[in-house]
Amino acid sequence: MADQQPPPKSETFVFRGESLEKILDRIRELLDEGNVRQVILKNSKGETIASFPLTAGVAAGVVGLAVAPILAAIAAIAALVTEMSITVEKRA
Repeated sequence: MADQQPPPKSETFVFRGESLEKILDRIRELLDEGNVRQVILKNSKGETIASFPLTAGVAAGVVGLAVAPILAAIAAIAALVTEMSITVEKRA
């Protein structure tokens, strides 16, 4: 019987009118931890706006390059909505 992996942990952060820089800084902090599997953006109604799966093998030194397009997409979405939540799924 194969070992089963535990389900991913998740954290949700709600942003209401925060600056774009504050949102991106928080996401960068989370990504720097290195155990993020997926980033999910939801609107104020709880509907998923976007979901970004992250590669499990991204090395810490390459994180900036690997996630730059994701941060750009999050910035574009955050500029259009006044309230959103970001759920971060982490490897256990």
